[in-house]
Amino acid sequence: MSLKSWLPLLEWGASYQRQQLGADLLAACIVTVMLIPQSLAYALLAGLPPQVGLYASIFPLIAYSVLGSSSTLSVGPVAVISLMSAVAIDQLGLPSVEEKVAAAMVLSVLSGLMLLGMGCLRLGMLANFLSHPVISGFVTASAILIALSQLPYFLGVQIPADSAPTMLLALIDSLDSVNLWSLSIGSACVLVLLWIRSYLKRLLRAAGMAERGADFLTKAGPVLAVIVSTWASGHWGLAEQGVQIVGAIPAGLPGFSLPPLDLSLWRELLVSALLISIVGFVESVSVAETLAARRHQRIRPNQELLGLGAANLASGFGGGYPVTGGFSRSVVNFEAGAQTPAAGAYTAVGILAVTWFLTPLLYHLPKATLAATILLAVLALIDIKAIRRTYRYSRSDFAAMLVTIVLTLLMGVETGIAAGVILSVGLFIARTSTPHMAVVGRVEGTEHFRNIERHAVETVPQILTLRVDESLYFANVRYLEDRIEQLLQQQPDIRHLILMCPAVNQIDSSGLEALEGLNHRLSAQGIRLHLSEIKGPVMDRLQRSQFLQTLSGQVFRSQYEAWQTLKAGPGVEESGV
Repeated sequence: MSLKSWLPLLEWGASYQRQQLGADLLAACIVTVMLIPQSLAYALLAGLPPQVGLYASIFPLIAYSVLGSSSTLSVGPVAVISLMSAVAIDQLGLPSVEEKVAAAMVLSVLSGLMLLGMGCLRLGMLANFLSHPVISGFVTASAILIALSQLPYFLGVQIPADSAPTMLLALIDSLDSVNLWSLSIGSACVLVLLWIRSYLKRLLRAAGMAERGADFLTKAGPVLAVIVSTWASGHWGLAEQGVQIVGAIPAGLPGFSLPPLDLSLWRELLVSALLISIVGFVESVSVAETLAARRHQRIRPNQELLGLGAANLASGFGGGYPVTGGFSRSVVNFEAGAQTPAAGAYTAVGILAVTWFLTPLLYHLPKATLAATILLAVLALIDIKAIRRTYRYSRSDFAAMLVTIVLTLLMGVETGIAAGVILSVGLFIARTSTPHMAVVGRVEGTEHFRNIERHAVETVPQILTLRVDESLYFANVRYLEDRIEQLLQQQPDIRHLILMCPAVNQIDSSGLEALEGLNHRLSAQGIRLHLSEIKGPVMDRLQRSQFLQTLSGQVFRSQYEAWQTLKAGPGVEESGV
C-alpha cells in the first residue's frame, strides 16, 4: 500500500492551486464564525468549561486534514458525542472541574486509540452493526435528552443530568424558582435565531445583497446573539440578578499535555470510549458519504477511522474531549465551497485566533444564549418522519427503533446505544436464521422460474425445486432441513430435489455438513439431490471438500438446464400448469 493511501494530504496537497486556496479560505471564515458559539455551547453540554470546546475545535481539525479522506467534513464537538461524554464523566463522580477535564482528555485519547486500531485493521465495516433505524432512534432520543438538559439554563434552575423522567420531574419541582431574566434571554435568543434562519437571507437577497454575502450573515446569526446578549448581560449586571454566565475564559492554548496515567480511570472509561468511537464513526461516515455523493466523490471508511482517530488523539493531548464529523458544520463547509481538507486547517487557525485574543470579551455571555444555540441545533435531529416511515415499512425495525428510543430516554445513552447494537445484530440473526425459501416452477414458454404461490407456473410431480434466498450458515441450516422434510412429507412422489442457489453467497462448515447429511438421507429414500446456479466463489469452496464427489445428483449452471435435463429423465411424468 502506497504512502499516499495512508496520508491523503500527499495526494491533494501535491496539486493544490490558488483557486482552491481562495475557496477554502472563504469556507473557513464562514465555518469559524459558526463554530465560535457552537464550540462553547457543546462544551457546556458536556459539563466542561467553555474553553475546552474551543480547544476541541483546533487541533482535531488539523489532524483530520492530514489523514481524512473527505474534502468537506468538518470535525469537532457535536451534540450527541458531547452528551455521551457528559454521561461517561458524570458516572465517575469526580469532585472538581480539573478532574473532569482530565477524564475528558482520557476519554478522547482512548477513543482515538480505538479508532486508529480499527483503521489499521481495516474494520470500517463495523459501522454496519448499527442499523439505520437504531441510529435514527438513538439520535432522536439523544436530541430529546439534550433539549431537556438545556432547559435549566433557560429557567435559571439547577437539576440533575439524568434520565428524561427524572429531569422532567425535577424541572416541574423547580418551576417556582424560575429566573425570569434567564427565561427572557433564552426565549429571545430562540426567537431571534429562528427569525434569522427563516427570513434574514430572503430579506438580504431582496435588498440586493449577493448570495454568498447573504448566506454568510445568516450563518453568523448565533454570533449576533452572542454579542448582543453578552453586552446586555454586562451592561445591566444580569449576573447579579441570578443569570448564569460563562465567566472567565483563559486566553491562549493549554499546550499539549499527557492525560493522567491512572489505570483505574482508563479502565472505567473503556466501554464509554468504545461506544463513543462507534457512534462518532457512524455519524461521521454518514455525513461524509452524503456530501461526497453530491460532488460525485468517494470517501474511504477505513481511512476515515484513521482520520477520526488522529483527530481524537489531538483533541485529548490538546486539552479537548471526543470529537467527530458534525452534520451542520460540514454542510456549511460544503455549501461555502470548501475544496480540500485544508479548509478545516484554516478554520482551526480562525478558532485559534479567537481563543487567543477574544475570550476575555465573553465573560458576561449568558449560558441561556448557548442553551438556545444547542436547542435549535438538536431539535432538527428529532426525526418524526423517519419513525413513521420505519413503522409503515418494517415492524421489526420499528420495534428496534422504539426500544432504542425508550431505553435511551429512561436509562441513558450508553444503555440505549448498547441495546441498539444488540437489537441490530439480533434482528439480523433472526432474519437470516429463518430465510425466505420458495418452491418454484417454470413460467410457461420461458426460462424463468417463479414462486408457485405467486405465479401460474409449470411443475413436475417428481421434481421439487426449492429456491434458497439466503447464505447457508450455522444459524439457518436446521431451518432448511425442517423445510425440506415438511415438503417431502407433503409430496411423497418426489424423486429429484433441486436446491436453486442464486442468492447463496456463502456456505459455512455447518452448512456443508448439513448438505452432506441431507444428501445421505435423501439417497436412502431414493431421492437425488441436485444444485443449480451456484456462484463461483461458493463452488470453489465446495470443490475443496468431498461433498461434490458423494453428491447423488448433479450441479447445473442454470435452473432451466436442470429442469430440461431431469424432466426428460426416466420415471418423470409430463409437466402441467
